[in-house]
Amino acid sequence: MIAQHLSESTEMYLKAMAELSDHDDVVAIARLAERLSVTAVSANEMMRRLGEQGLVTHTPYKGVALTVKGREVACNVVRRQRLWECFLYDHLKIEWSQLYELACSLEHATAPEVTEALDTFLGHPKTCPRGNPIPDAKGSFVPLNGIPLSDVEVGQTVRILAVNATATDVLKYLFERNLLPGHVVKVMEAAPLQGPLTLRLDGKNKDVALGLSLAEFVVVEENSNQ
Repeated sequence: MIAQHLSESTEMYLKAMAELSDHDDVVAIARLAERLSVTAVSANEMMRRLGEQGLVTHTPYKGVALTVKGREVACNVVRRQRLWECFLYDHLKIEWSQLYELACSLEHATAPEVTEALDTFLGHPKTCPRGNPIPDAKGSFVPLNGIPLSDVEVGQTVRILAVNATATDVLKYLFERNLLPGHVVKVMEAAPLQGPLTLRLDGKNKDVALGLSLAEFVVVEENSNQ
């Protein structure tokens, strides 16, 4: 994986694109701006600069995509960030909902040799505490084979693979409702007109309501034990 000196804002944009897309997928600039809480004008200007550096390509009226070089840089940032999440959670016992934000403050100041030492110290974890894959030193990782909870039909029982939300308030909301990786949930009801899902956690008698926009952040797979 290449080591390249880039600004913190550049790394954040590239990482956000990687988080929002699968391989070679186009990301709408408006969606990217929303993710990073910046204006569309700022996002467009940054995409222009990243395009000049050969890190992204722009398709008019569709959006932007990472180039091979851009994805390599993005995976490097994602690797550092998710390794720090593991360290903060496993060894410093930081609250789950705070991991992403705190790890973000560390990722930009982590030298390559520190990243690899951290990976070795942690035992080469494959996923972060939110369940998302950690790229290896070459940028390779096994993508999640799941679907958003918002796409699950009523009556289905699924197991949570990962939570790909990044905002602390969203993570805290899901944490307080036990919607965490490894937990099993059954979709009891879906309210009409894009209303919330009613979920029942495995082993719990109390149901949980979750809006569709939040359910999109929860990646699930069919529960093989049902």
